[in-house]
Amino acid sequence: MLAEEVIIKPIVTEKSSSELEQGKYTFKVNKKATKVEIAKAVEKLFEVKVLNVNTMTVKGKEKRVGAHTGMTPDWKKAIVTIDTNPGDKTYLGKGGKEVKISKKYKESIDEFMGA
Repeated sequence: MLAEEVIIKPIVTEKSSSELEQGKYTFKVNKKATKVEIAKAVEKLFEVKVLNVNTMTVKGKEKRVGAHTGMTPDWKKAIVTIDTNPGDKTYLGKGGKEVKISKKYKESIDEFMGA
């Protein structure tokens, strides 16, 4: 599945706006998408480092139009936690030398709130 097919749209509510400070972003995602696919799609689209993905299926509500009743479709929601302090990683290379890797990740998703 393409990254554009996995992430449908961001969900902006009062609760999701308050969780932005903690690095948690809420998205409406494809019902068939897995946590791994969601993490890869967010990393590709927004160039951030994903730490955790929580998903849930939201049940549809009963709606009524005149005398007819029906259900809205079920949909899937994902809360993605990103690394808000991406830093350089160091490890020991050949000969015991320390090697630094600088990751080019953003600290937040700027496009989320329309900024």
